[in-house]
Amino acid sequence: MPHFDAYKPDTKFNKERFIDFLKVDLTPDIKNIYCFDDAIGIDADYMFSFNCDTTTARKIIEKHQLKLDKETADYAFGLQHDFDWWDKKKIVNLDLYSWQGDHQYFKYFWYDKTEQKAYYFDFDM
Repeated sequence: MPHFDAYKPDTKFNKERFIDFLKVDLTPDIKNIYCFDDAIGIDADYMFSFNCDTTTARKIIEKHQLKLDKETADYAFGLQHDFDWWDKKKIVNLDLYSWQGDHQYFKYFWYDKTEQKAYYFDFDM
C-alpha cells in the first residue's frame, strides 16, 4: 500500500505520490504538497493540495486531458475529507477542470492563480 502523509507537507511519500498521480516532474515551484487517500472498499479517492505556478497547473491540465467544466454543480464534496489544507469554501469559487473515464472514474482540478494553490481530486464511485 502506498503511503500518504495528510498531516505533514513535502514528505518523501507525498512527493512520490505526487509523481505517481499527477504525472508531472517535481519542479522547484511545487511545494507544500499534502495528500490523502481513502482506498478502502469498492470506491477510492485521492486528494492533493500543493502550491505551483501557472505553468505547472497548465501541464497538469494538459497531461490529464482536463477540460474547463461549467456544467458540474456537484464537486463531490461529500466524498472529500476535511483538512486545513483542503479549503472547500475556496474551491467552490474556483474554476473546475474535469475529466471522466470509464466506470465512473473522475479527476477534478482547481487552481487559485492569486495564491498559486492547486487542488486535485481523483476518485471513482
